[in-house]
Amino acid sequence: MTESAALLSVEDLSVAYSQSSAPAVDGVSFAVRAGSMTAVVGESGSGKSTTANAVIGLLPESAQLTDGHIRLGEVDLGSLGAGAWRGIRGSRIGYVPQDPGSSLNPLQTIGRSVAEALRIHRRADRKSARAQVIELLTKVGIDRPQLRADQFPHELSGGMRQRVLIASAIALQPRLLIADEPTSALDVTVQKQVLDLLDGLRDETGMGVLFITHDLAVAGERADEVVVMESGRVVEAGPAAQIFSRPATGYTSRLLADAPALKTKTHRRSTATDALAEAKSPFVSVEALTQVYARSDDQVSGVEDVSLHVERGTTHGVVGESGSGKTTMGKALAGFLTPQSGHIRVGDFDTAGPVRGRAARARLRGFRRTVQLVHQNPYSALDPKHSIRQILTEPLRNFRIGTRASRPSLVAEALDRVALSSDFLDRRPAELSGGQLQRVAIARALIAGPELVVFDEAVSALDVTVQAQILTLLDDLQTDLGLTYVFISHDLAVVRQIADTVSVMSQGHLIEHGVTEDLFARPRTDCTRTLLDAIPRPVLLHGAGIDETPTLLAAAEG
Repeated sequence: MTESAALLSVEDLSVAYSQSSAPAVDGVSFAVRAGSMTAVVGESGSGKSTTANAVIGLLPESAQLTDGHIRLGEVDLGSLGAGAWRGIRGSRIGYVPQDPGSSLNPLQTIGRSVAEALRIHRRADRKSARAQVIELLTKVGIDRPQLRADQFPHELSGGMRQRVLIASAIALQPRLLIADEPTSALDVTVQKQVLDLLDGLRDETGMGVLFITHDLAVAGERADEVVVMESGRVVEAGPAAQIFSRPATGYTSRLLADAPALKTKTHRRSTATDALAEAKSPFVSVEALTQVYARSDDQVSGVEDVSLHVERGTTHGVVGESGSGKTTMGKALAGFLTPQSGHIRVGDFDTAGPVRGRAARARLRGFRRTVQLVHQNPYSALDPKHSIRQILTEPLRNFRIGTRASRPSLVAEALDRVALSSDFLDRRPAELSGGQLQRVAIARALIAGPELVVFDEAVSALDVTVQAQILTLLDDLQTDLGLTYVFISHDLAVVRQIADTVSVMSQGHLIEHGVTEDLFARPRTDCTRTLLDAIPRPVLLHGAGIDETPTLLAAAEG
């Protein structure tokens, strides 16, 4: 990275929330230079997003900047009023928020959302805006952009919605882009496209990027500088190669050790192979499943003629690009979709056909407890008006588990299992971070005592430390309780770590499946090879004179 003047300079920044005595951000300093990327990493609650929100002037009313300076060139952003900010956001600073589900207007088409910044800043009329929108959607890797521009957010996958946000953020070609977990919802191939796009924009326009992420592999591969935060403070900062090769603190070393993409081997149960060998019949059986929403000449929206089997007590991973049919598969397995054709059997329950009569409804009630789904987006999966205590008590009451007197202890135990203290019980979802919300969603699924749990991108929003805790928890619970998992994910490093077997999906079809290690070592299709090639690999030689660490290099190549 060149030693040019800083495009963005943050000096001794401190931010406090009115309900807390301790500052959320305490004395944070870093810089972003033109044409470079500075990545801010750390656990959930470390202050990463609060720092980004302070830079873009979007702190909530309950928070205030108590000390320090934020400068964009010669402009002191901390002293700007609302009117001045309207001329800065979008045109000089672009912003990609973390959650695409709550960041797009559900009543507005994708095209109008992307064109909004162009219209507000008078960069295009209605006719030329349409052409620019199509170009932007194409740039961020959205297929059939003319069609997508006329669709609404609910008609797009989570990954597609995230790409729409990125298209909106770069519409006015800002000098600085703040990206808060911009690739957490993307499959690895689209993630690579987006990161390549950001790299290209940096090279072409000199745009600087402040990149907030819990994905250390992405930070190590793409960032010039890395800032490591813990409990609101910077514990370590410097060139990415230095941080990854020679971490100076135990905290950074632990983050690196917990990152799935940097692990040299899996920690799967030694009994997994035996379970596969001894099983007489699969616990989950999918036969010729078809659930099609739309067709084109070369694509299927949904799934078509998919068959797979999962043995009891094992984990089956489902991977593929955004829009490949992974989530449709998960909803069908959880009983939220009735197959148009084909059968899904879980234990002795067959999901084919309508459910009629009292006995059938009673069996369906039992099925709902037997199979639980952990959704991709905890923001939309949890009732914003309920406390965490109410959210976790609800399934106990619905399934008549425990008594009124015993349920509080069951709720506290469920929360403790996912590494959250009882202090969270009386909070509402809006008061929790994305990672904390996902842990609550997992606790809610497990509290019902299911036999099969379908995880739809369930750890994609978690920082690496909590992710490692959750994966270890899931592994322990599976061993202790004999649970069966279907684990849907775009993170192939996580799938390799947790899954016994894996299926690869593309355009609604299952194109390859097998034992996880065999499939990763010897992929048989070009699609699988493309997915594996797109996994981020930290570049450890950003600067001269820094040796590659054998463990990290082996992990990156593994």
